[in-house]
Amino acid sequence: MSEKQRVWDVIPKTAKIIGIVATVGCGLVLRFAALATDPEMASWEGWQKNLLSFTIALVAFFYILLIGYVYGDAKRRYMRYAMWTWIAALMPYAIGAIIYFAIRDPLPPSCPSCQTPARPGFAYCTKCGAPLKRSCEGCARMTEPDWVNCAYCGKKLGSGTPTNS
Repeated sequence: MSEKQRVWDVIPKTAKIIGIVATVGCGLVLRFAALATDPEMASWEGWQKNLLSFTIALVAFFYILLIGYVYGDAKRRYMRYAMWTWIAALMPYAIGAIIYFAIRDPLPPSCPSCQTPARPGFAYCTKCGAPLKRSCEGCARMTEPDWVNCAYCGKKLGSGTPTNS
């Protein structure tokens, strides 16, 4: 699957539909209501009015898709997706989306057995029960992949199973 396809799949179907409907509606209202009645734009050629209304509608379409992407991406990263969607939607000039992209959490690791995304901090997969991190044989606490000794009980760690943590 290509990177563009994965990005497109993060955007919810509802946001895509709202974006298309808003683009068509915005373009038609601008072209036949706002631009047709404006006295300063009465002298414009038809193609100029079409270009302006299409450009504004296209910007609205991409803005709606951006908000949809923030929603879908925050949801798959187990962040507060409703809050980030509101911030991205209400802050002007896409500043909310820029802040989101600057401070978003990393993607959660996948289970090595079934490839299900795991929530951060989980020790075992919720779908298949496979361990997501290496654990100490002495105290059964989760350890980091690069530890040689357990930080909790001091026991020397075995090689263990490589993980995605």
